Amino acid sequence: MTAIKQGDTVRIHYKGTLLDGNVFDSSEGREPLEFAVGSGQIIPGLDSAMPGMEVGEKKRVEVPCTEAYGPINPSMRQEIPREGIPDDIPLDPGTQLQMQTPDGQALPVTVVDANEATVTLDANHPLAGQDLIFDIEVVSIN
Repeated sequence: MTAIKQGDTVRIHYKGTLLDGNVFDSSEGREPLEFAVGSGQIIPGLDSAMPGMEVGEKKRVEVPCTEAYGPINPSMRQEIPREGIPDDIPLDPGTQLQMQTPDGQALPVTVVDANEATVTLDANHPLAGQDLIFDIEVVSIN
């Protein structure tokens, strides 16, 4: 059998869970995930687990947050005046919104807190600060 090496294009089925067992993503019912190993297309901790695996092989990979979406960055949280947000936009904690950076890029944010005067928005990735577990199965190697 051929083992995966850097640069190979692979297809895997996967299930991603948090340490508490909650599933945050899965390829179940979808096409396998396809990517080039070592290309930076997936999180580093999962990418580095691929070399040496073979078609049909299954593995559980524990990925610390530093090799996934990173730790929570406090500077990615910002408190803004409530009057800067239109009244028709929901501001319940957990609500996902999209802002625009000064150069016009879309930036997804999550409402963390809101009161009469201010709204706190978080631009960290939703999985930042989380250690992740992936159950993977190699489907093909090209």
